[in-house]
Amino acid sequence: MTTHINLSKWLGGWLLMLVLVPAQAVLTIEINRGVDAGIAVAIVPFQGNAAAPQDLAAIVNADLTRSGRFETLPKENFLSMPGANSVISYKDWRLLKAEAVAVGDIKALGGDRYQIDFKLYDVLRQTQLGGYRYTVSSAKLRRVAHKISDYIYEKLTGRKGAFDTRIAYVTAHRLGKGKSTYQLWVADSDAYNAKNILTSKEPIMSPAWSPDGRKLAYVSFEKKRSMIYVQNLSSGNRELVAKFRGLNSAPAWSPDGSQLAFSSSKDGNPEIYVMSVSAKQPRRLTRHRSIDTEPAWSPDGRSLVFTSDRAGRPQIYKMPASGGGARRLTFEGKYNARASYAPDGTKIVMVTQNDSGFHIATLDQRTGRFKVLTGTRLDESPSFAPNGDMILYATEKGGRGVMAAVSADGKVQQTLRVQSGDVREPAWSPFNRGL
Repeated sequence: MTTHINLSKWLGGWLLMLVLVPAQAVLTIEINRGVDAGIAVAIVPFQGNAAAPQDLAAIVNADLTRSGRFETLPKENFLSMPGANSVISYKDWRLLKAEAVAVGDIKALGGDRYQIDFKLYDVLRQTQLGGYRYTVSSAKLRRVAHKISDYIYEKLTGRKGAFDTRIAYVTAHRLGKGKSTYQLWVADSDAYNAKNILTSKEPIMSPAWSPDGRKLAYVSFEKKRSMIYVQNLSSGNRELVAKFRGLNSAPAWSPDGSQLAFSSSKDGNPEIYVMSVSAKQPRRLTRHRSIDTEPAWSPDGRSLVFTSDRAGRPQIYKMPASGGGARRLTFEGKYNARASYAPDGTKIVMVTQNDSGFHIATLDQRTGRFKVLTGTRLDESPSFAPNGDMILYATEKGGRGVMAAVSADGKVQQTLRVQSGDVREPAWSPFNRGL
């Protein structure tokens, strides 16, 4: 990264880091730091699990562990193995110092259909907190496990879970002789079920989820210059929505999904524009001799934040979505860029530069507090989880690009590693629709 805005920075300075990645990129998750005392929870292996192609309890266990907010107890220590219809021996779980215990049954119904019964118990109060029954195909068993994780997370923390969500990211495969293959992927939040959305010999950048989670907007150079596409994830159909002369970059969906904000140099200088996704008639919002780029909408759709070097270095500015004067928001750090809002609008996350490198930071809109969350040195592309609890971003470790996540308070940190190669431009989806 550089300490000033230039066009190559905004159109993908990271593309110089070309790497070899496998056709099916598999991620492993490391918990670098968690809360001091997580909630002790026991996830009992589901009865009848041998009949199912997925180990639901293991998936739930992994979800809660990687959140950094739970201490999942090892099943080898369990004194009993109850199912969803068993009588719970609370004494057994108190001896293990469990605060909650989750139990379940899986029943094969035939025709690739499975019935899953799940219950959650409060060990200290000796009460059932709730439960669910799902009937799904084998293809949706992992999603059931993530939904169970979301249920446990919400019941025990008071915050909505975000395990049943997806992530988008970009990889690059070096072919040699200066050529590469770029791939856009969508995967579950735990990186399973990765699906290749687009493969190109030219760079792919800036994936952005539509509010309903059904589409991705992104920048592709497949026609030898930057253009913005919108792709339907179910059908695979895609539409070229911005092919204006010059640069077209950094698409961002409005909260209602009807508009895209983006940066374009169609009129000479990179400026911020907004256009209807259907009409595709851009409306210019900024008019400044400096570079304005990377717009992001507020959750209420009334304002935009964006990056500009109009003060000499890249900083974050805010303006009405209808147009008007821009107000500078950031004054700490040498460089602040790539801002986006928390789902509740209270915080803005960004990349900041200080003497130790480029880090993820947040600005509290209510108090004005600016907080650096990460200690890694080459962080970029932050994206809030839809519940606002975690922030996904790209960074570099061991000479390779990786995805990482940090909690909004900085107390929980994770690294998500591809077995081989780099990953860039991660984006966290909205909440998934129902099963």
